[in-house]
Amino acid sequence: MDISDVRGWFPILDQTINGYPLAYLDSAASAQKPIQVIEAIKQYYEQDHANVHRGVHTLGSRATEAYEGARAKVAHFIHAKRVEEVIFTRGTTSSINLVASSYARAVCKEGDEIVISAMEHHSNLLPWQQAAKATGAVLKYIPLEADGTFTMEAVENTITQRTKIVAVSHISNVLGIANPVKQIAAIAHRHGAVVMVDGAQSIAHTKVDVQALDCDFYVFSGHKMCGPTGIGVLYGKKAHLDQMEPSEYGGEMIADVGLYDATWKELPWKFEGGTPIIAGAIGLGAAIDFLEQIGMDAIEAHDKQLTRYAVERMKRMESLTMYGPEEGRVGLVTFNMDAVHPHDLATVLDMHGVAIRAGHHCCQPLMRHLGVGATARASFYLYNTEADVDQFLLGLNKARTYFEDVESW
Repeated sequence: MDISDVRGWFPILDQTINGYPLAYLDSAASAQKPIQVIEAIKQYYEQDHANVHRGVHTLGSRATEAYEGARAKVAHFIHAKRVEEVIFTRGTTSSINLVASSYARAVCKEGDEIVISAMEHHSNLLPWQQAAKATGAVLKYIPLEADGTFTMEAVENTITQRTKIVAVSHISNVLGIANPVKQIAAIAHRHGAVVMVDGAQSIAHTKVDVQALDCDFYVFSGHKMCGPTGIGVLYGKKAHLDQMEPSEYGGEMIADVGLYDATWKELPWKFEGGTPIIAGAIGLGAAIDFLEQIGMDAIEAHDKQLTRYAVERMKRMESLTMYGPEEGRVGLVTFNMDAVHPHDLATVLDMHGVAIRAGHHCCQPLMRHLGVGATARASFYLYNTEADVDQFLLGLNKARTYFEDVESW
């Protein structure tokens, strides 16, 4: 992977911030877009824009072909068994809410269990809280270790014969570590439960094979994998999707409508009512083409190497606390600097052209478990270099010096 060529495909990186070259280290929140994705969306609006599945004219046919072609690219990218198992949504949050509102409320009853962990992003916690309240199910948490991770023994002890759904993240957006979702799925299935995997952080960094993982649902967002915002995916095994009711009703998701009743279209369209996210899907398809051109193995190796490079150098710095296991991180490091609020630290780094994330990262239960109110997070992706990390480390040193001087006043 020639990093100079890769960086050249991202026009946003060719700028300075406060007089410094931009070091964008916030890809865990949203990745930047290559010119290939930007041009694909531009071409759709300039050459092919029309609604899909409706018109028989040329533009409508082109738009439909591109939209459904993007679905086929997603199915291939995650190794889905069938194209119709890929549902387009607005993002990871929408996908999880669809499973929680449709599947969970259909299969759960009072006394059943929904199992998650306290490391989950709020998007993989709040929908299950509401599903539990609506059905009378018990929301159970896999106990965490001191570093925020959980063991397979804890998983074994938490999932029971009353468990209906297990929902876990593939890679934590705070700890940067991958959970053994294949093993979790095997345990869940042994107890008759289904598994939903939040792949928002993993989809951009590692190969995903939903059949090999044997997960029942897998969800992710396009904007974290170089695609546009506002487009996401719900993958579900056909048997589960078939038994689910739509959560939105309107045009294009129906087979027949009478005055007092209606029937739904087959998969995947029964979940895509109204005008779908056409440009977003086309942009996502272009992003998949781009990632596959580079190769997910090369991307994963690059991201892991860059993360190790950052962690090894941060370990030598005084006054820094890093969270999560030292080994096995993929693409990010979460940390705090003694006596400096993460928001202040992020502000100083921005003054030196470095973009990081600060706050609770939509993981307040995990923050409480770690004993902090907020943290700073630097995240890395295929367009980042060791020079970006060095600029980040230099900014950290300047921030520490600045705040030490302020304390001495």
